[in-house]
Amino acid sequence: MKLDFLTIDQRIAGSMKRWGTPAVRISFAIIFVWFGILKPLGVSAAEPLLKATVAWMPIGSPEGWLAVIGWWEVVIGICFLFKKTTRIAIGLLFLQMVGTFMPLVLLPETVYQEAGLVYLPTMEGQYIIKNLLIIAAALTIGGSMYHKTGVKT
Repeated sequence: MKLDFLTIDQRIAGSMKRWGTPAVRISFAIIFVWFGILKPLGVSAAEPLLKATVAWMPIGSPEGWLAVIGWWEVVIGICFLFKKTTRIAIGLLFLQMVGTFMPLVLLPETVYQEAGLVYLPTMEGQYIIKNLLIIAAALTIGGSMYHKTGVKT
């Protein structure tokens, strides 16, 4: 049997389609559990940024919010492990992303090299902006769960 380029390409694309969504779900699970658990343990590199972001909140302390957000991320990660709870994970992720992007507005001196120059993000700014990719991947996972004949379980 002779394999031409198109046949090989289609087989590779088929494997990517079959394994892509599970790979992203498992990657999300690892990342959210790993980075999330660091927060309540008090060893997260994101701790200063997170505490500065929530310092204005009238309820709770920055340390308390650090723990809440960390455990929230752990729950997101666990929900991504299971196909049946993926929709919950996506909903929780989108709620979490609202807070993740808050420093872009609340802490411009921290996330931009020069105040007002949004095209010059600091490392913290880049850390936040890369979450656009996480949102896009979550949309892709969510979209993969829909079929015209009904909802895929």
